[in-house]
Amino acid sequence: MEYSILFLLLIFVIGFVGSFISGMVGIGGSIIKYPMLLYIPSLFGFAAFSAHEVSGISAIQVFFATIGGVWAYRKGGYLNKQLILYMGVSILIGSFIGGFGSRFLSEGSVNFVYAILATIAVVMMFLPKKGLDDQSFDEVAFNKMVASSLALVVGIGAGIVGAAGAFILVPIMLIVLKIPTRMTIASSLAITFISSIGSTAGKLMTGQILFVPSAVMIVASLIAAPLGAMMGKKMDTKILQWILSVLILASAIKIWLEFF
Repeated sequence: MEYSILFLLLIFVIGFVGSFISGMVGIGGSIIKYPMLLYIPSLFGFAAFSAHEVSGISAIQVFFATIGGVWAYRKGGYLNKQLILYMGVSILIGSFIGGFGSRFLSEGSVNFVYAILATIAVVMMFLPKKGLDDQSFDEVAFNKMVASSLALVVGIGAGIVGAAGAFILVPIMLIVLKIPTRMTIASSLAITFISSIGSTAGKLMTGQILFVPSAVMIVASLIAAPLGAMMGKKMDTKILQWILSVLILASAIKIWLEFF
């Protein structure tokens, strides 16, 4: 398939904007880029991607976007290695199952799974969270069984839509597991990276990835995600949570409107 320069430039801009925001708020970016890839190209007169194509591009792009984000957070004690291990193993298994199994789902089903995940994430982000950032990173403890189980479920759903699940992992870690905000943002990027390995492998094995648009998105991600992560370190954590909430809400509303 041949792509015009203007089309590839548009894909680059989508990738850059989405990855900058994702690095800033600690998500893989699919919560933003999934609807952008689904709707924006057709607005500019280009052929629209199918839901399967978007999920494939998203999966491989998230893999590279999270590398940049994790690298930016590698120092400063923000990464909780035990949390990353327990949730990472579970989400890797789940995301592979979702990524591989998505080939058997219709376009509408893939969008429906995205809408459900986004809606759950919105509800969780607006639940009250108090005192999370008062505790020392050394004092952080969590329920390992709950963390592993939730990560597995998130992985399956996220694998279907080519996400890595950080947009729902973040509220789970903040509200259910009671992890401090900055540790959540950094650790979720690492868990998201592990998740993206599973979903990317599943999409590759079932031929759902368009390589040229994916490569453009990857380049944009590697440039923009570290810049976003650096910006995120300097911002108030409450502002970061609100940015994430508004983005998820807007995406969820748009997708649900497609079904009614």
